[in-house]
Amino acid sequence: MDVDLPKSEKILVALSGGVDSSVAALRLKAAGYAIEGAYIRTWMNEETPFADCPAQQDIEDARAAAECIGIPFSIVNLVNAYREHVVHYLVEGYRRGITPNPDIMCNREMKFGIFQKYALEHDFAGIATGHYVQKRQATNGAYTLHEGKDSNKDQSYFLALLQQAQVARAHFPIGDLTKARVRELALAAQLPNATKKDSQGICFLGDMNINRFLEYYIEDKPGPIVGPAGKVLGQHRGLHHYTMGQRRGIGVPSNTDNEFYVVVGFDLENNILRVAFESPEAPGLYGQDFEIYDLSFINAPIRAARTLLAKPRYRDPAETIDYTPLENGRARIHFHRPQRAIASGQVIALYDGDQLLGGGFYA
Repeated sequence: MDVDLPKSEKILVALSGGVDSSVAALRLKAAGYAIEGAYIRTWMNEETPFADCPAQQDIEDARAAAECIGIPFSIVNLVNAYREHVVHYLVEGYRRGITPNPDIMCNREMKFGIFQKYALEHDFAGIATGHYVQKRQATNGAYTLHEGKDSNKDQSYFLALLQQAQVARAHFPIGDLTKARVRELALAAQLPNATKKDSQGICFLGDMNINRFLEYYIEDKPGPIVGPAGKVLGQHRGLHHYTMGQRRGIGVPSNTDNEFYVVVGFDLENNILRVAFESPEAPGLYGQDFEIYDLSFINAPIRAARTLLAKPRYRDPAETIDYTPLENGRARIHFHRPQRAIASGQVIALYDGDQLLGGGFYA
């Protein structure tokens, strides 16, 4: 465990209702830390009445886990802040034709932002979460983040936009465990959510389809679907319904079983969805050279050109890149191998070995 606080210091554990954050609290309590649990309320069914929001069940699961562990439990209502910092970012991103990542923004702005500030204002020394990531202290006293021990569950990518002040007050008690070991500890302690399935999808929508959510906020604006030769192949519902590299649900039939149309670009000015047959030569589908902006670093910024590792997206393996810093928080990157369907607005995470350095957004 990475926690190095005196046992007299209090830690507020963000209990999501899942097994990971519950075992994080369990380990802290067993180690003798003074802890409390809190559920971060970010969404209510009234926001979009059709949404199958799992919040109420998650609250009950978090409360039951806290009772089993024997720690105080509370609900921290951050619904308004979440709407402002995450939902608005998500909706406006799709409206502007980019591909946002609300989970990364939730971590930066909410869990390790507003929630962490709430904890410090209420006499806690820091917060703890159930992220699969490891925190260490360098010889200069600064803190670093590293991939979780379980490579299949590593969540360092989602923390790519955190900064040193946030990392310093954060703790990750299960980063040195595998998921299987987390389940074992939960079962041994008879936690009520020991066998609960991991949550899927966007952090506040549960299993709900993103397109259905966006229909509530963005009006459809149909337009032409155009192939690489300029031929109109059909009509799209609205550009916000599609993502780079998308194969299914485009609405354009393929000619054979071995050829599939995929989304390769968006012409926002003319409201055109561009498609091509899937292949390494499909225009716009694969790329090696990109510019990234709004760079954020956990420690010192990278000010000289160098070779790094990068995860283009979550679940993507680390790729070797040549990194060249530019002005105004921007950089140019060159992937040694072509990458498929990189979309504007997505987040790239930068690494030195297993150490997370920071990240930024694709231009």
